[in-house]
Amino acid sequence: MARIAGVDLPREKRVEIGLTYIYGIGLSSAQKILGEAKINPDTRVKDLTDEQINAIRNAMDGYKIEGDLRREVALNIKRLTEIRCYRGIRHGRNLPVRGQRTKTNARTRKGPRKLVSRSKSKE
Repeated sequence: MARIAGVDLPREKRVEIGLTYIYGIGLSSAQKILGEAKINPDTRVKDLTDEQINAIRNAMDGYKIEGDLRREVALNIKRLTEIRCYRGIRHGRNLPVRGQRTKTNARTRKGPRKLVSRSKSKE
């Protein structure tokens, strides 16, 4: 099993797709990395040699990935909430940040509906 940047890559997948399991690397970044390392994107992760894995690690040196990237994103959000800008307030209230409507949608961000029960009128 190939372990790159602290992530176990799935053995049966193509290297191109397997690299996307690393936080901060998408498909286009994976293709660039494999181009630099001169590795065929169609090879499976289980077929990689140790030299190829090291070549991938060396090609990824310029990228900010995993822990560093997560830390940077968290600090950016923390900075926005501390300066109390609009985006920071939305982050703090767990509401959509990028201008989406919240009257009907935004269930992913707001969570399940909180039902307000109606009191029964006496008949």
